[in-house]
Amino acid sequence: MKKWLILTLLLCLLVPIKAFADAAVGDMTVTLGQNLTEEQKKMLLSEMNAPEGVDILTVTNDEEHQYLGDYISKRLIGTKAISSSAITLEKSGTGLKVESKNINWVSEEMYINALATAGVKDASIYVTAPIPVSGTAALTGIIKAYEVSSDKVIPEDVKQAANEEMVKTAELGDEVGADKAAALMTKIKENMADNPPQTEAEVRDVIESSAKDLNITLTEEQIQSLVDLFNKLKDLNIDWNQVGNQLDKAKEKLTTFLGSEEGQSFLDKLKEFFVSLIDAIKSFFS
Repeated sequence: MKKWLILTLLLCLLVPIKAFADAAVGDMTVTLGQNLTEEQKKMLLSEMNAPEGVDILTVTNDEEHQYLGDYISKRLIGTKAISSSAITLEKSGTGLKVESKNINWVSEEMYINALATAGVKDASIYVTAPIPVSGTAALTGIIKAYEVSSDKVIPEDVKQAANEEMVKTAELGDEVGADKAAALMTKIKENMADNPPQTEAEVRDVIESSAKDLNITLTEEQIQSLVDLFNKLKDLNIDWNQVGNQLDKAKEKLTTFLGSEEGQSFLDKLKEFFVSLIDAIKSFFS
């Protein structure tokens, strides 16, 4: 009898207190920064339309430094965790959708790209803070919430790579424009899904051809920074087809960019080139 009692107790210790694996479509998980006041927490929960009894996780400043410390200065990360998020599981095939408020550096498309790289899929995400913030620290909470709600463990090196991607994209956005930077990352991933590079040289080719396709001029330093990032991602065995399937909203931004005055100007130049090439061929045979 005692043996059975001991065995039962051991099994209870091995079973999680709450079975998050049973999370269903529509279930929400919230992350709140540890340094929010009680009033701020209530305000953000109301803003998120969080239901009564919603699962709430706390994100600490130490966690933010753990995932961002290698990519941006400690001063920029700060000493307080206030960025918060809500993630709602969606049905398979929905892709990733992100909405943000009071986030002034990381765009919604940048979040989508980084989350897709991390393996997050089929979810609606809301990122917010009580005051304007850069938004870099929010990714830590979103990934943490996804792991709990989906009962899936994302490898630490993949989490680090996703944070590095987000920061590098935002930094590139400062130099070439946020829309261009996000569109370029989406285009690179599309091309990597179509023809996965096997070597660093092939990674560089993908990046350079993607930039050329979008008429984005990059410096050698910018190209090398992206090569370093995507070469690292290449070695993490990321499923680029799955990543591509999560980028529908980011692809909409890419389509919008190509339809913009700047994008149309590039397409018009491309069209003129082919027209002149055809005319030259015709004159050669006439």
